[in-house]
Amino acid sequence: MQMKICFVLNDIENESSGTSVALMTMAHQRGHEVFAMGVGDFTFHHDAPISINATQVPKDTKTKSPSKYLEALQGSKARKKKIDSTSLDVVFIRNNPTEEKGRQWAEQAGVAFGRMVQQQGVMVLNDAYALSHAFIDKLYFEELPQEIKPDSIITRDKDQLLDFWEKQNKKMVLKPLEGSGGQDVFLIDKNEKNVNQIIDHLSSQGYVIAQEFLPAVKDGDVRVLLLNGKVMEKDGKKAIIRRVSGEGEFRSNFKLGATADSSDLTPAMQKIVNLTAPKLIRDGLFFVGLDIVKDKLIEINVLSPGGMERFKDIGLPPFTDYVIEAIERKLEYKKQYAGTLSNRTLATMD
Repeated sequence: MQMKICFVLNDIENESSGTSVALMTMAHQRGHEVFAMGVGDFTFHHDAPISINATQVPKDTKTKSPSKYLEALQGSKARKKKIDSTSLDVVFIRNNPTEEKGRQWAEQAGVAFGRMVQQQGVMVLNDAYALSHAFIDKLYFEELPQEIKPDSIITRDKDQLLDFWEKQNKKMVLKPLEGSGGQDVFLIDKNEKNVNQIIDHLSSQGYVIAQEFLPAVKDGDVRVLLLNGKVMEKDGKKAIIRRVSGEGEFRSNFKLGATADSSDLTPAMQKIVNLTAPKLIRDGLFFVGLDIVKDKLIEINVLSPGGMERFKDIGLPPFTDYVIEAIERKLEYKKQYAGTLSNRTLATMD
């Protein structure tokens, strides 16, 4: 069945050719009606459905690659139109709050309006209420079993952070509870002379998470992409990518110079998936990224998991068809069950 799907981005003008664009390209190639919007493109009026200022690549546009699709989306031939959100089949929330520098209003807008769209009966992925619950993903992370996580503390109390540092033999990772994306993440060891200033800087912005330092991070971390609580797998290959840190850098973010490498799914990683998946399924979190160092989960990304644009560099299939096909099945389930299944249930039905 053909579907009308809208992808919620930070803003179209500054979007880069990453996972969201790759997914949009595949949906377009499969003949679906694809729209894009920024988090500032919703309109609410009390006596009408939510409306959206959408941008669309003309359906007959040939887009052989995500970069070409993005070029068309940002080009002069893209169609701008106001659409009624209830005319859509799916709204896929893909904006990244950590990239909203200087736009505090935009950080939660996608999820907030997503809840309202979901109330109108439109399928929203990930489930907007689940995203609201997990919006501070580092706090949601702490709801998971302790045995798969590093030791950590979340506080704004300097004395407690310093006490944690002492108990960790003066080696810990400090980062803001909200935001990050590799920004304002510090490795604090016994040689750090500015530990008090760093704590003051981070705590002035909000809560701080101090986390046990894992020596294995020198080899980078592994991003495992889950769909419906399962590791994505196609042609015998799993959607797993190792992010190798740049020289002299302990953070494994691609935007900070990390490079992509392949990785197998180890028994330790599978254990983490096994313990995490039931909660993700229950909560309605359809598409999730797990960041793992050896046998510990260090972060969970429920808002805009990425990395798929790097798969071709390490010999993996793109997996974009895998994701879009899963959404197509959900719409068929929704139709066959005639509105008796909740959005949260549909979100993680396989």
